[in-house]
Amino acid sequence: MAYTDAHGDVIDHRLHPECYRIGRGEQGVLNVEPYKSELLPHWRFKTPDVAQASADALLEKFAAYRADDDFVGMDMARKFLQMGYTRARRYANHRSGRKYASRDRSSLREIEPDAEKAEAAAIFHAAWTQVREDAAYQAAKARHQRRYRRRTRAAT
Repeated sequence: MAYTDAHGDVIDHRLHPECYRIGRGEQGVLNVEPYKSELLPHWRFKTPDVAQASADALLEKFAAYRADDDFVGMDMARKFLQMGYTRARRYANHRSGRKYASRDRSSLREIEPDAEKAEAAAIFHAAWTQVREDAAYQAAKARHQRRYRRRTRAAT
């Protein structure tokens, strides 16, 4: 499901960056078009080699968005790198990918270390850190927040 406008049409966030909300962490990563469709095919973490190729491709997309001064694209690339890290870490700790032993999430599964997935997670973590600390990304984020911050009822 993607974000839609009042008519039910999928919002093109490249044309309407004012509709984009940064959110926490990976929030909304699979909902923001056209970026989801551009980035998702590059997102893989099965082995360290696959993770490296994926991280490199996502960094290339980040650089292209940065060259176009496209903050939404840069932030979405960051989110995919972060998601690569968190998912690879999850599988590094739990071979099944399931963190909880029961559906009600009352108990955690035991940690079953997987060194290959931990290496994949480290690759994504390094790329995610590089993007997050990028000066152009930080400046674009600050501009986006200033330009599109929603006014609260108390401020109006």
